[in-house]
Amino acid sequence: MTGFDIFRIILWGGLLIYGLYLLYRFIMGKRAAKTLTSDEFRQNMRKVQIIDVRERPEFEAGHILGARNIPFTQFKERYVEIRRDQPVYLYDQRTTFSSRAAAQLKKNGFEQIYVLKGGYDNWDGKIKKGM
Repeated sequence: MTGFDIFRIILWGGLLIYGLYLLYRFIMGKRAAKTLTSDEFRQNMRKVQIIDVRERPEFEAGHILGARNIPFTQFKERYVEIRRDQPVYLYDQRTTFSSRAAAQLKKNGFEQIYVLKGGYDNWDGKIKKGM
């Protein structure tokens, strides 16, 4: 076995481990929250906390009416701003970060967690456009 063969084995092993890690994060995010369609999301919007986990410039460019911004990069520190006694509706541009935020909330004892299917890209309801 040459040095190049060993390098290839290590490289493929690393890629496999990283792929399994991403799959694990995806599954944990899906288990943490129920996914809602735009219609389901819209039905109870007035009775829930809507959290946009995109970064501030994206939020300011346009967001779902009634949402507040807690960027995913700050989520571990700021999730304490979210009330535990009300359902939490999360969204981001698609669903990557909102699923990860849902897993963080679940890990910290939140129960009623929902994620917008397809994220902001699939939202067809009212929005507040930025300047």
